[in-house]
Amino acid sequence: MGRFVFKLPDVGEGTAEAELVGWHVKVGDIVAEDQIVADVMTDKATVEITAPVSGKVIALHGEPGQMIPVRGPLVEFEVEGAGNAEENLSVSPLRSEPPPPAARGEETAVATSSPPHVGGEGDRAAVEGLSDAAPSSGNYVFKLPDVGEGTAEAELVGWHVKVGDAVEEDQIIADIMTDKATVEITSPVAGTVAALYGEAGQQVPVGGPLVSFNVEGRGNVASAPASVTTSPAASKTDTSALAPVVKAAAASTASSAKPVPALTGRAPGERPSASPAVRNRARDLGVDLTFVPGSGPAGRITHEDLDGFIARGGSVPASAPAAGGSAYARAEGSTEVRIIGLRRKIAEKMAESVRRIPHITYVEEIDMTAVEELRAHLNATRIQGMGAKDQPKLNLLPFIARAIVVALRDQPQINATYDDEAGVLTQHAPVHLGIAAQTPNGLMVPVVRHAEARDPYDTALEIARVSGAAKDGTAKREELSGSTITITSLGTLGGVVHTPIINHPEVAIVGPNKIAERVVVKDGQMVVRKMMNLSSSFDHRIVDGHDAAVFVQRIKGLLENPATLWMS
Repeated sequence: MGRFVFKLPDVGEGTAEAELVGWHVKVGDIVAEDQIVADVMTDKATVEITAPVSGKVIALHGEPGQMIPVRGPLVEFEVEGAGNAEENLSVSPLRSEPPPPAARGEETAVATSSPPHVGGEGDRAAVEGLSDAAPSSGNYVFKLPDVGEGTAEAELVGWHVKVGDAVEEDQIIADIMTDKATVEITSPVAGTVAALYGEAGQQVPVGGPLVSFNVEGRGNVASAPASVTTSPAASKTDTSALAPVVKAAAASTASSAKPVPALTGRAPGERPSASPAVRNRARDLGVDLTFVPGSGPAGRITHEDLDGFIARGGSVPASAPAAGGSAYARAEGSTEVRIIGLRRKIAEKMAESVRRIPHITYVEEIDMTAVEELRAHLNATRIQGMGAKDQPKLNLLPFIARAIVVALRDQPQINATYDDEAGVLTQHAPVHLGIAAQTPNGLMVPVVRHAEARDPYDTALEIARVSGAAKDGTAKREELSGSTITITSLGTLGGVVHTPIINHPEVAIVGPNKIAERVVVKDGQMVVRKMMNLSSSFDHRIVDGHDAAVFVQRIKGLLENPATLWMS
């Protein structure tokens, strides 16, 4: 018998620890693989944790209400085979089974150390105490855990390992995506990768096989997959199509025999060095970083390196470009880029919005001169040098956000979400303002909650905080969901007008454009004013054209008379 220490997996909330809500087992219980052993809570999501192996519970690490670190020990099992831990675990469990008497332990050791009978040799090997008394290796099938998003499947974004790789326990083996969160999946055991189930872009069911390992001991299945080099006969369901992607070591080497160009500066087989953001972007673009030269420290690949590689056609150049080459040389070839990961989620959501929502777009020009004067005054007189009490420098978004909040008071049907399948419009009292933000991984919509209760400085700070979290990948799930109306600002990039797509299931989106000085007629005089076009789209099933115009005209009046923005 061996001991298997099950560590708390990454449940996809981007946190380093989770609260133990309660146990479903106790010390001494016999559990089956995939049986629920505990409930943990990450922020507001309660996740059921299932056993990765079958065995007897011999220790529980933690009490309800206690914080458990991700990848810290959670449960210890007594299992068939060698397990994954030594007898003297450094972390003391809070509940454990008392050790059996020595004599009984010796009897157990003799009784369980015999290998399966093969030609009658098993008992003799145990009696003679040969070194191969226990199975030398077995097969461990790691199944995709529940990552806390409440979904039955997740998209496989990419692999960090290949068949034949030796991996350590807790080593990152794959990236998966649930909704808009990319989660790194780590190996629960040390061993050699025997099979990978699925290709990048494929949906993998929660609880379905993800990776097979050759491990010391008996593993958790009887033997390695019997037919690992071929797909199942005919897929009965979508999930059954997950045939293991396995090749013999020699075949794998031969199939990936594309030489790494000398200009990369890496030896054949060497893993390219790049940040997670660069790797995610490369996966979204379908670019193999093996062939991308790195210009950063120690050959690290940067975003600029990736851009340059794509600009060259995204293929390995046959040789270094000749000096003095023509700027008008003909380009040949084409590149196919698989749309996977976050880019596919964005594509699906945009298509869903356009397909389900009949958009009406309304554009109005607004004189922003008074707002710009007020903004300049507030920035010149803001509090500085007071530490936490410092006031941030204001851009236009807090003013536009406030105008939307005030305008919604008279038209609550616009601050709403529409369930067209149930035929129910939910009007929201709080204004949870979505801010469309471009991130290294694609478009995201972080949410400023309770915009109606914030002054311009607080609004500016919260916009900066949630947008920054989205861009650096630290945003929590609740910071990327729950918006009731969205702002999409392209003004800093220029542009006279655009037609924004509504963030389903919302019913409206507002999009400011660039501010430009233009000659206008005011009080019979030609004057230069700072003008901006405000684009907006509405769900025509809920918002009539008249109501859309009234809403935008109210925003126009507030911005052209900014002293009224914060009046009761």
